[in-house]
Amino acid sequence: MTLSEVISVVPSGGTPATLGSHGGDTPVTQIAYDSRQVQPGAVFVALQGLKDDGTRYVPQAIARGAVAVVAEAPCPDGFGHAWIPTDDARLAIALLADRFYDSPSRRMPVIGVTGTNGKTTTGYLLASILDAAGMTAGLLGTVSYRVGHEEREAARTTPESTDVQALLAEMIDHGCRSAVMEVSSHALALRRVDGMRFAAGVFTNLTRDHLDFHGDMEAYFAAKRRLFEMLDADAPGVINMDDPRAAQLIAACARHITYGITQAADVMPTALTMSLTGLQCTLQTPSGTMAVRSSLVGRPNVYNILAAAATAVALGIAPEPIARGIATLPGVPGRFEVTSSPEDDITVVVDYAHTDDALRNLLETARPLAPQRLLTVFGCGGDRDRTKRPLMGMVATRLSDVVIITSDNPRSEEPGRIIEDIRRGITPDAKGQRPSEVTAIEDRADAIRRAVSMATSGDLVLVAGKGHEKTQHIGTEVLPFDDVAVSREALAARRARKGRAL
Repeated sequence: MTLSEVISVVPSGGTPATLGSHGGDTPVTQIAYDSRQVQPGAVFVALQGLKDDGTRYVPQAIARGAVAVVAEAPCPDGFGHAWIPTDDARLAIALLADRFYDSPSRRMPVIGVTGTNGKTTTGYLLASILDAAGMTAGLLGTVSYRVGHEEREAARTTPESTDVQALLAEMIDHGCRSAVMEVSSHALALRRVDGMRFAAGVFTNLTRDHLDFHGDMEAYFAAKRRLFEMLDADAPGVINMDDPRAAQLIAACARHITYGITQAADVMPTALTMSLTGLQCTLQTPSGTMAVRSSLVGRPNVYNILAAAATAVALGIAPEPIARGIATLPGVPGRFEVTSSPEDDITVVVDYAHTDDALRNLLETARPLAPQRLLTVFGCGGDRDRTKRPLMGMVATRLSDVVIITSDNPRSEEPGRIIEDIRRGITPDAKGQRPSEVTAIEDRADAIRRAVSMATSGDLVLVAGKGHEKTQHIGTEVLPFDDVAVSREALAARRARKGRAL
């Protein structure tokens, strides 16, 4: 790529670029947005952040060897390098990244999955189906980035556009023939996937979340809808008919396939049975019926399976690899992950549920599977949407027998203040009774240990909110923390106590 090509790609708004001391044939080695990562020959795109202005870092980028700057600002007087003005730096970097990496989404099918809940599991299911169909899948999502046979820790659900395009290109180099990626509302609003071609777009559901960023539910939905507005005429939108927003998404795309449990849809389950060991059903699809078995648990995972199967059907994948891909997925880290063993007299489950709707679904899934009491440990993240805190408190206490409120990732907020926000949702029921036994323990590890210790035989303990995460953000520190590891340690201590008692 050359500077002339960069200029031709960047939406300028009519303001001409200046090349400074460089010629149009100057080679470009990198598209960068972080001045600390700039390499010689880079084009530095000065993004406007929520709290910072990328033009502040132009001197550092030039000092590290950048040959050009793309910015939503006029060229400073006396600037000796190429300056390419734009009216939208985020769109510019997305289009530049797509061109720089030779448009990987046009060299292999990429499926985008969006929605509040279920994106990760649906993505894992789709990747498993594509693998079973011989279309080796890369995966980008909340838990990890899968590039060929390598798993990498995910920095964010949908990374910046340059990172997305670099990862997709690397997947092709490592033999991937398809890719599945979670597409967050932040990524859509910030144009991180603009310029991409999606082979299909999948909508799971829309419930309250991220209002600290979007402001209201209409803006949140508008961000999600962008994925379907981006689809080419031949790319299917895969839409959950049981969500109230389904009709608006159907109207946004030229081709669609629907799925659901309660509303009539193209893909629906029959003969559905569920237990703590998994589920099975028969899927009615436009390609015929198929028997499905899965080790995934609960009604929310029925929706995830329907979404993945509907996508695969729309892409022309045969029933056999669809059923095999669903059956061979053993589980998803931090999604209804059972951490107890058969030798334990209680069941402990770790789950990522961190919205009121996700927590409600989790508790409604767990309730019929709990022989005795249901104990819930959860908190809410700091510096995030505060409006969901009392809603989560209400859901947890209405649907659990025992609730321990604790810290999630408090970040810069005081954990005690977050807990008080949660407590505001704990109100008496219609009979004036407090819904459940409620305790607050700020230290998350202590809260998990307390729940496991106080559980009696046959109880089910849910640890909700962090799921697969391996760290906890407290103040300015990011500390090692793993719900799965802590719960297993607590279970081992419980077994040791019971052994001594015998």
